[in-house]
Amino acid sequence: MEKVPCNSEIQPVIKGERDAQVLARLGKKSVLERRFGLLSVIGFTCTVLVTWEGSLILFTTGLTNGGSAGLVYGYLFVWIGTIAVFTTMAELASMAPTAGGQYHWVWMLAPPWCRKFLSYIMGWLIICGWQAILAGVGYLGGTMVVALIQLNHDYYVPELWHGTLLFWAFVVVAVFINTVTSSVLPKIEIFILVVHVVGFFAVLIPVVDLAPNKASAHDVFTQFSNGGAWPSQGLSFFIGLVGNVFAMFGCDSTVHMAEEIENAEVVVPWSMLVATVLNGAFGFAIVIAVLFVTTDITAALASPTGLLGYPFMQIFYDATGSKAGASVLIAILVIMDAAGTVVVMATASRLVWAFARDRGLPGWQSVSKVQSGMAIPLLAVIITSLVAFLIGLINIGSSTAFNDVISLGVSSLYASYIIVESLLLWRRCTDAIRQATDVANDTGEANQLIWGPFRLPGVFGIIVNASAVVFGIIIFFFSFWPVATPVTAAHMNFSVLMTGSVVLFAVLYYALWARKSYTGPIVEVTPLSMIAAGWNVFGAALSGRPEASASSLEDAGMRDEASRRKMRAAGAGSAYGGKMPGPVQGGALAVAGWPKHAVVALLSEAPLKAQEPSATLLAEWDIAPEAPKHSVELVRLLAL
Repeated sequence: MEKVPCNSEIQPVIKGERDAQVLARLGKKSVLERRFGLLSVIGFTCTVLVTWEGSLILFTTGLTNGGSAGLVYGYLFVWIGTIAVFTTMAELASMAPTAGGQYHWVWMLAPPWCRKFLSYIMGWLIICGWQAILAGVGYLGGTMVVALIQLNHDYYVPELWHGTLLFWAFVVVAVFINTVTSSVLPKIEIFILVVHVVGFFAVLIPVVDLAPNKASAHDVFTQFSNGGAWPSQGLSFFIGLVGNVFAMFGCDSTVHMAEEIENAEVVVPWSMLVATVLNGAFGFAIVIAVLFVTTDITAALASPTGLLGYPFMQIFYDATGSKAGASVLIAILVIMDAAGTVVVMATASRLVWAFARDRGLPGWQSVSKVQSGMAIPLLAVIITSLVAFLIGLINIGSSTAFNDVISLGVSSLYASYIIVESLLLWRRCTDAIRQATDVANDTGEANQLIWGPFRLPGVFGIIVNASAVVFGIIIFFFSFWPVATPVTAAHMNFSVLMTGSVVLFAVLYYALWARKSYTGPIVEVTPLSMIAAGWNVFGAALSGRPEASASSLEDAGMRDEASRRKMRAAGAGSAYGGKMPGPVQGGALAVAGWPKHAVVALLSEAPLKAQEPSATLLAEWDIAPEAPKHSVELVRLLAL
């Protein structure tokens, strides 16, 4: 063991150490490889949002309920509301950049009496929501290919199973990229970001320039429509917002990849904001352009591709006057949808892995494992893809039932946004969140409420937070409404049933089984305050005193035997009469995840002796010879 100079100054935190420290503050070990930087994360987030592409695909929802003017003003309303939502989410991501995201945040923010239950329900909501989004994105890609074939071949007769097979093909590609080529996924995302930006101009310019006829500004900005036959235009307007919402939500995907992102507490929040603003601007430009070049929306809806749900393809054909030209433009959207399937697969699988790591899922012992050599949760990816395959089978029997399942995406995610942002609003109004500078010298405990580097201060933060909650409630409420009246079984919006079913299942599973295994986010890395609080307890364990019972060990924060073993090693300080000599304290800090240079700078101790731990010493400290390397290193630190 190399000797350490005394009176060392604190060295700059080297690459990766800061992320490990931030994650350790949340009680988690860094086990995934941090491959993503700022640019690749922006690409990842933009690929999930694909707002200008989604606005093209889903703009008929706003046209039906709202008309062209309703679509324009509804888009602006949703864009501003979405910025508020994800600005608030960015604050949370900066506080706690962990793959668990919302369910971990609920545990941190909720009152102690209900946080375990709320955290568990939240875990199921966001997992099912992202699973539904994966199915929805893959399905859109498959059916767009079907519509593209229809555009070019008039004799083609599409069947439901055609879309399902192509949907499965998209999922297979996503699995391949997320497993076999996972190491280059960040580079792929940078490339897709380029395609996203260049593709926007490649579609916008020819559609606007080549369109033979254009609508007037009066028609675009003043004409409202109530195609759903609702009692009022205002109600129709709010129901028509859902299409814009679907084209703009899901920015929290970046949060669930946080443990694979360098400098996550800074990069994650800023990438969320950049992607939301950039995609929103692109989407608004596309909406305006399509409204100006669409002079006969009825004909577009009645076209073969319009009947399949993609009237924008007919609009492209009408504007360019060429099937080949329209097909090239449509191909850009298909490529972006395929890329979206890849990143949603990554997001959903990381959520499954994170919840399993915290013992929230059946079979968590296996699902929580990370594949060695690949640094990915392989089993979680496989499970996520299998669920998507099974959901695809529903479409073969009934496209209505399939749409009911994937409608879970908006309602479940917005439910999660409302809950965590309401809890954050409560905590910030009661001044329960501390500044990082206030705890700089505090040993702390896992999951403390401490502001991250990204924060909206004072009253401005409260206003944005409150606006996000109000906007979320509006969208959540109207996500359950059908598109038109009279309502029939074929056109009913069953997302309220799907969301309620997920919550009911989670409650029953929690009551019958999970409450025994799920205790909230597992503390894998011992926080420093637990070392201080449990010092005498674990010292007693070494000396055989009765205070070190299993219950006292658990009370001190050690929920599993591996953590208790580490703490017993740290507890060797009691051999010095309860005093903690520098090297012993240094060993304790090392267990807690502190980098070596920070420990040395804090303690300013004399050089430590290099000594290999003997078998007797290992046995005395209850550390098996085959124990993890960091436990043996701790013994070396303590062996004077």
